Amino acid sequence: MKILFTRTALVLMGVGALLSSCSKKPQSSKTGITYNDKTNGGYERFKQTHPAPGPGLVPIEGGTFVMGGSADEDLTFDYNNVRRRVTVPSFYMDETEVSNQDWLDYLHWIRITFPADYELYYNALPDTLVWRRPLSYNEPYVENYLRHPAYADYPVVGVSWDQAQEYCSWRTDRMNENILREEGRLESWKDLASATQGGGKNKGKGAPQAPSNKDPFNTDIYLNGQYTGPGIDGKKMIPDISPTAKATTGAKGKTTGKPVRPVRIEDGILKQRYRLPSEAEWEYAALALAGNTEFENVDNNKIYPWNGLGVRSAKQKTRGMIMANFKRGLGDNMGVGGYLNDKADITAPVRSYPPNDFGLYNMAGNVNEWVQDTYRQTSFEEFDDFNPFRGNEYKNKRLSDPQKDKLAKDKYGKPILDPAVSARKQTYAEMLASQNKANATTPTTPTANPMAGKPYNPDFRGAQDSVNNSLYGTTTLVNDKSKVYKGGSWNDMAYWLNPATRRFMDEDQSSAEVGFRCAMTMVGAPEIYPSGKPHYTVKKQKNFNAKAQ
Repeated sequence: MKILFTRTALVLMGVGALLSSCSKKPQSSKTGITYNDKTNGGYERFKQTHPAPGPGLVPIEGGTFVMGGSADEDLTFDYNNVRRRVTVPSFYMDETEVSNQDWLDYLHWIRITFPADYELYYNALPDTLVWRRPLSYNEPYVENYLRHPAYADYPVVGVSWDQAQEYCSWRTDRMNENILREEGRLESWKDLASATQGGGKNKGKGAPQAPSNKDPFNTDIYLNGQYTGPGIDGKKMIPDISPTAKATTGAKGKTTGKPVRPVRIEDGILKQRYRLPSEAEWEYAALALAGNTEFENVDNNKIYPWNGLGVRSAKQKTRGMIMANFKRGLGDNMGVGGYLNDKADITAPVRSYPPNDFGLYNMAGNVNEWVQDTYRQTSFEEFDDFNPFRGNEYKNKRLSDPQKDKLAKDKYGKPILDPAVSARKQTYAEMLASQNKANATTPTTPTANPMAGKPYNPDFRGAQDSVNNSLYGTTTLVNDKSKVYKGGSWNDMAYWLNPATRRFMDEDQSSAEVGFRCAMTMVGAPEIYPSGKPHYTVKKQKNFNAKAQ
């Protein structure tokens, strides 16, 4: 009996020791200072997690592949897809193309947020005139394709590269704003609507306050601490354990509770920016060779986003059906009446046809898709082999008050961006001088470092290659505004369904055959599916005990 009691006591002591060790706060591995303790300075360490993708995205585990390797012929004799092995980091990509309904959401937000600014709304409208053909009766598409509910789930077209960039920025801010409002870090949607509409049924004591900042939410402005205050801050803001933090105050200056703060990047709550995928990312995601890979061996290469040399399904239930929406031949956009093969005359809904091995729909056909890269015929020969991209145009956020680190905003509440003036981190004196110059005059062209006097060009869209703009439109159509699109469309032959093929169009132009989808950078470990794979064992950090020394 005594032995049993002793064993039970030892077990309970062990469980207690385990629980106490689990409850210990983490420490700095270099100083031994305890994190997340408001009594020692409030150093914070945040839970390290692999962030989930934003809405609409699926994870794409990166790796090495031969860019341009799926091309089996060069019908246009452009010689613009020379094979080269590159590495693409893991990232996220839209499961589908951006649809008409998605774009109507964007237009609706502009209309209700800036009701008097018709110029902003007009500039965001897709060009529906892209459907017009001199010898075709396409006028019904001009009037109906964007807005009629029958086409709500069809890919948006008539959108330029520039418009796609604006949509990505808008989508980023709306996603992060929704996360903060749903989690109570900002005023909830319900309370915000009540305050904006004058309180409604809750008008009077305790009614939500009108936002102190009339500008719409912007992720950069919020992260810089410039989107906060009465009517903006939520009920579940993060406790601020900094020794310099002050208790929050109400409208009449009364203390209302413990110190709180807005969300920071370090919290891991906000998502990365939506953007267009790079050309390398798009081609890698379209091929989806991960489905043909085992132990780093690629069993079969692909010509299209699916296996096989043809464009028809080999499965018994769908045998003979076309695998994508494209033009099978001159005058054949949909097959024979009574048995329409691809079941689409123009575009098809964004969730049509089998997805590829990454789970992405319509990576061949339906609509071509804009990518982020600036076009050059020799891109594959010249860019870096890790995360290749051609189109860098470096910009910095302008500071309205450099000494207080306040960002300058435009009339829409967005940060004002200026061309970068230096290839390195400037000294504080250099930064003040460049920001004061930016506030005095708005630079529109690359400038020189005001302190060092050395010229610096922030525009690397052409990787510093020579472009004779005087010949643009005469002997060449390529300049720094030429952007790549890929994938083939409903009006293209099967050749263009190959992920390696590439074409270009000016960034301010649009077409009835070109749409887009968004991507998002993945931060942290690149491995997405670690289960069932070998890994090295890593020991956990031991806590430092100053009293035991």
